[in-house]
Amino acid sequence: MAEKIVQTAGRKQLGDFAPEFAHYNDDILFGENWNNTDIDLKTRCIITVVSLISRGVTDSSLKYHLTNAKDHGVTQKEMAAIITHISFYCGWPLAWAAFNMAKEVYGEQDPK
Repeated sequence: MAEKIVQTAGRKQLGDFAPEFAHYNDDILFGENWNNTDIDLKTRCIITVVSLISRGVTDSSLKYHLTNAKDHGVTQKEMAAIITHISFYCGWPLAWAAFNMAKEVYGEQDPK
């Protein structure tokens, strides 16, 4: 059986301020949706990364999901191919932003 995804960030960061949102984040999005076995975790991670990049989300959310993808078996080579592929559909600048973050996640720091 696959590992169960457990998320507590909603309650930790918003539990007192927005408890209903925290519940939806931790229990529904990550609890039920991410633990649905109709799609394997590696594929689910790829879908999530592609969705975030295509929406222009290149903040800590993308970094979290790039790390999650790496942790669930998406290799650096696969991630590079994924970002290259979607760059033609979502835009070159978004791909550059995603590559910069992916390099950080996969351990290749820019030598500035």
